[in-house]
Amino acid sequence: MSSSGPRPWTHRLVQALSLGVVLAILLALSQFGPAADALGGTTAAVGLLLLVGVLMSEVLDLIHLPHLTGYLAAGALAGPHLLHMVDHETVGKLSQVNTLALTLIALAGGLELRLDTLREVKKTLIRATIVQSSLGLVGGVAVFLLARPFIPFLLAVPMSAAFGISLLWGVLAISRSPSAVLAILSQTRASGPLTRFSLAFVMSSDIVVVLCMAGAMVVARPLIEPGAAVSLQSFEALGHEIYGSICVGTTLGVLLAMYLRFIGGYLILILVLFGFGFSEGVNYLHLDPLLTFLTAGFVVQNFSSSGDRLLHAIEETGAIVFVVFFATAGAHLDLPLLRTMWPVALVLCGSRALITFGCHWLSSRWANDTPVLRRWGWSSLMSQAGLTLGLSLVVERLYPEFGTPFRSLVVATVAMNEVMGPILFKMGLDQSGESGKAAEPVIG
Repeated sequence: MSSSGPRPWTHRLVQALSLGVVLAILLALSQFGPAADALGGTTAAVGLLLLVGVLMSEVLDLIHLPHLTGYLAAGALAGPHLLHMVDHETVGKLSQVNTLALTLIALAGGLELRLDTLREVKKTLIRATIVQSSLGLVGGVAVFLLARPFIPFLLAVPMSAAFGISLLWGVLAISRSPSAVLAILSQTRASGPLTRFSLAFVMSSDIVVVLCMAGAMVVARPLIEPGAAVSLQSFEALGHEIYGSICVGTTLGVLLAMYLRFIGGYLILILVLFGFGFSEGVNYLHLDPLLTFLTAGFVVQNFSSSGDRLLHAIEETGAIVFVVFFATAGAHLDLPLLRTMWPVALVLCGSRALITFGCHWLSSRWANDTPVLRRWGWSSLMSQAGLTLGLSLVVERLYPEFGTPFRSLVVATVAMNEVMGPILFKMGLDQSGESGKAAEPVIG
């Protein structure tokens, strides 16, 4: 949802009172009578998250917090751990909305990767990728090993296995969140060097992270499982996934560009078809949906004249979808787990932030970046979300002996980064003077 400029205090007061009334009603319904069961349906949950999410985001805007923070807070409040208005089963059912949202996020990300923008930030992008992916990974491994005395499942394994597990953690530490970056750019309507760098780096970093994880798994396996041979099958599967995703994405991009040129109508239906239809096909082929639809958007933007038109359609379609997506993410936050693991999670999050900042300081001076990028380029690199959780699930399945507590720690750290990252990025955009400079919002 886009910012529309300052609003009178009476308007904000009405929104704050409305939020209080809504939360009071929800609290009453959660405590008395069978009405709470009726609110457990998926349709009611969508409406509930929309209402509370929009009101919460407007109220938090008073203290200059991003709308994304309001959506996350709304989901956490209405979710299964606080007001219990949306239970675990309903949150699971909302995954279909998440599928559509992730498709739109990937398409919008590809549409924002213009060739002229990539050429403009090429030197900065390459050097930032090298430093963040190498020193950032090494720093993440070192911190995780140093925290070993406070991580029970690491104490239960020999040092070689602990190093292998730390290697997997190090890869997760360099992952970012395209969805959070696009959501903040949507709200702030930002434009400038920081915006262009953030889009290019965060969108391309997912590919780097997937490659690094495949390599880390190959190296870590004989360390974690003594006697296991180093296998190159992971690289073969990874090559299939990346090559196939780019090929299918290119094909979808060409088809979408042809449709936009020769037909052009019913774009909302086409986007829904992409989100619910083609995404299922991509998953069936064991390809990466993010890379596939990112490639499709890139092709439409750079090899046709319909990129801005498609971006506008995503803006209209995503206005509601993204509120539900991030509110659902808030409902997914495991608050009891966070209360249990917050000390070590806080240490890992804080050290990751310092390492990310240090790597950015080094890479920005290596690339001789502008003062704005030197000062605020790190701000978009703190958020984590879907890719990190997805890779942690892969680790859990491959190594059941420590996978569950490992993923629990990942969930706790992602929860912290998911809350603080967008706040820091919005602060960076505001302080650099880039907020509100775009003619149109990036997405919904």
